[in-house]
Amino acid sequence: MLRLHDTATGAVRPFELRDPGRVSMYVCGPTVYGPPHLGHGRFTLVYDVVRRYLAFCGLDVRHVCNVTDVDDKIIERAAAEGREPEDVAADAEVQWWAAMDALGALRPTEVPHATRYVPQMVDLVADLVRRGAAYETGDGVYLSVEAVEGYGLLAHQPLASLRSGARVDVDDEKRSPLDFALWKKAKPGEPSWDSPWGPGRPGWHTECVVMSLDLLGEGFDLHGGGQDLIFPHHENERAQAAAAGREFARFWLHYALVVVRGGEKMSKSLRNFTTLSELVTTCDPRAYRLLVLRSHYRSPIEVTPDTIADAEKGLDRLDGLARRLALGDPLDGAPGGVVVREQAVAAAPDGVDEDAVTRFCDRMDDDLDVPGAMAGVFDLVSRAHAAADAGAHEVAARLGRTAALLCGALGLRLRGDAGDVDATTQRLVDERDAARAERDFARADALRDQLAAAGWTVEDGPDGTVVRR
Repeated sequence: MLRLHDTATGAVRPFELRDPGRVSMYVCGPTVYGPPHLGHGRFTLVYDVVRRYLAFCGLDVRHVCNVTDVDDKIIERAAAEGREPEDVAADAEVQWWAAMDALGALRPTEVPHATRYVPQMVDLVADLVRRGAAYETGDGVYLSVEAVEGYGLLAHQPLASLRSGARVDVDDEKRSPLDFALWKKAKPGEPSWDSPWGPGRPGWHTECVVMSLDLLGEGFDLHGGGQDLIFPHHENERAQAAAAGREFARFWLHYALVVVRGGEKMSKSLRNFTTLSELVTTCDPRAYRLLVLRSHYRSPIEVTPDTIADAEKGLDRLDGLARRLALGDPLDGAPGGVVVREQAVAAAPDGVDEDAVTRFCDRMDDDLDVPGAMAGVFDLVSRAHAAADAGAHEVAARLGRTAALLCGALGLRLRGDAGDVDATTQRLVDERDAARAERDFARADALRDQLAAAGWTVEDGPDGTVVRR
């Protein structure tokens, strides 16, 4: 049985479902005001792997991921660029999905937008005011954390400790520095909606409460996000649900952040990020997935040219086996884009290594030990090559099919057909497609020449550059 680390209890415990056979999963999504960075890529890949593994185990997963399309950062960027906030949000969201698609991530089952849930957010805030858990000030409506029993659960700190460490605001009609905005009264030039407290817009912490409960219902199974969201964002979500008398998430799953050299986290505010579009046009996007797979989700990862290059070497090992054994990709034609264990094993014409599949699941069931699971996959690669070298072709084929199956379970595609290319060549192909999209034809021609010099025939197909020997 799958066991996960639950932030609320601070322990690894069995992942027991509200509804047998069905998983309800809510993940805090992007605030769309700029291009996604590598930290966003890890976020998407972590929960893509969670979803894929749950589906591999035969579970029906409903995955909700919101889009915050009204926020201070969106408004600030719109003002700086002389644009409308909704245009900034729309353009940034296009960039978001393009990058996530390039990483091979499944689209969420549902993608609610904050601006479409404002009336329901107003209803929640009004309910909290009626209950005496929230109060109006000159600039908005605030939740009183004193009214929430157990506030600080996710942070594992009592209210008194949190209060002593809180920054004291200067303005203050607030009753406590920990009280947070549920509704912000409108300022000139900002987007606004009508409410009992005058025109304004919701606070950031409110949208996910409303959307998750509306789409997944009370007591949904899993709420996810980065470790930087544990406090105050997720604590404040939980507090609103508790104050409204609603059962919220049963499990809280948080992943560690991407860091740069020296252990500093990667973020837009620190301006130390590389955009995902830069990554996917300068290296094989699968390399980032493999890099994420090699790190436990609760451990930070460092993304550098060296770590990406090392991941590309791993891809070359996987692709090399796929080419040698002419392995198909289990993701091709897979219903819903996911590999399901029972179906895939049954469909394997000459079987798979069932013991290896069981060991893979044992590692994954242990709080998603993906690095341990991938170590087993690479062991299969070594064993398959050894069997092929010894002339045991049936054994090699069975081990190779198993490795491909398990990679597919994690969303990692293998390139084994005759027309497939190595990671270095694919990087040049991706760079050429990007250059053509930007109408940099001189750069595109130079990359064509570089590919040709390496022995590839280069053609312009309907879906981009096609190379073949």
